[in-house]
Amino acid sequence: MTLDAVLARIDADLPAATERLFDLLRIPSISTDPAYKAECDRAADWLVADLASFGIAAEKRPTPGHPMVVGHVDGDGPHVLFYGHYDVQPVDPLNLWDRDPFDPELQDGPRGKVIRARGASDDKGQLMTFVEAARAIAAETGRMPCRITFFFEGEEESGSPSLVPFLEQNARELSADIALICDTGLFDSRTPGIVTMLRGLVGEEVTITGASKDLHSGMYGGPAMNPIRVLTRILGGLHDDEGRVTVPGFYDGVPEIDPEIAAQWRGLGFDHEAFLGEVGLRDPAGETGRSALEQIWSRPTGEINGISGGYAGDGFKTVLPSRASAKVSFRLVGQQDPHAIRDSFRDWVRAQVPADCKVDFRAHGASRASVMQTDHPAFEQARKALTAEWPGEAALIGSGGSIPVAGHFKSILGMDSMLIGFGRDDDQIHSPNEKYDLDSFHRGIRSWARILHAIA
Repeated sequence: MTLDAVLARIDADLPAATERLFDLLRIPSISTDPAYKAECDRAADWLVADLASFGIAAEKRPTPGHPMVVGHVDGDGPHVLFYGHYDVQPVDPLNLWDRDPFDPELQDGPRGKVIRARGASDDKGQLMTFVEAARAIAAETGRMPCRITFFFEGEEESGSPSLVPFLEQNARELSADIALICDTGLFDSRTPGIVTMLRGLVGEEVTITGASKDLHSGMYGGPAMNPIRVLTRILGGLHDDEGRVTVPGFYDGVPEIDPEIAAQWRGLGFDHEAFLGEVGLRDPAGETGRSALEQIWSRPTGEINGISGGYAGDGFKTVLPSRASAKVSFRLVGQQDPHAIRDSFRDWVRAQVPADCKVDFRAHGASRASVMQTDHPAFEQARKALTAEWPGEAALIGSGGSIPVAGHFKSILGMDSMLIGFGRDDDQIHSPNEKYDLDSFHRGIRSWARILHAIA
């Protein structure tokens, strides 16, 4: 295809593309609330019709929950699957919005115009960047540069209960050479990134029980074991003096990052003091000798997320509690086995519980990290294409969080994903007054056109 002509068409068509996005944003497709089931159906129907308007054979596919949208178009070269989600978060508390969250508007922002509406950034605006790129290519050239499968989900914001069964039932149809996922953000306002590693997660709840009931500390303090004392002693030993997790076998399967990727990260010029300073902190508290970016993207962690026991209300109560509980999570990288880590953590805790106490555990999910095989040529092709569009040089980066769909694509469909998004840190996703910079929308469309041109 003639890339310059496609990019020129994208520029000229931006007002119409923005209005199409506004039409989608007006649909309150809140997946977690049954009251909006019909609206989720309407959003799926809108996407089917929009894809069909420029020649994509698309269908709304039923699930036990909200429907999937699947579309196909033939082309030469590799086969890519593009994923996005059309459902959005609830808008509560409504009184904190400056306007109707489903009445989108262009407003002035610190970097130029912004699109203000629920779903503007997460994920309708991001999803439509790819759709608009495909529309411009079809209009300018009459064909796609490669074979494309469009795959839009309607339950991402409510836990994706239908996703895995749907992928398993339709694996042959949905499998491609590589997946493209637009549900992430820029590294900073000038620099795009391709997320190539996502951390996994283990969630665990620990409860220590001592006496059969709460006790008066004046009568029992001393001879009776205090579960809070037991629990805090155990949790206090979760890290050593260098910030490493002390659970046996925890670092099995943790790799060192590739030197070339490490060099790209150093070139990003990440300022950890500014990053921590925004939340009133200063010094990185993770593993000694690891940069803040390494700690967030490529190193595993163990965190205490909550602790309870005894009396914590107003005033004072000299109670010796019967029970104490804590919630602990582990972020995983590389080939760490979440189930082995859960078992090891439980054994480690049990070994430290005195005879007069008992311990119970409650699991809260377990998922492996996702690590993409970046030697696939599409990664470097996409990185160079992004660099051509944005002021800063694109990098292969990590993410401290988890995006389960990438792992499902790998385990069920056998393909890696390139996670490329154009959101910004101040987009206020999941919060009142969500927005998406018009520049992100515009450059995002141009970026996908460049990427499709490059990988084809």
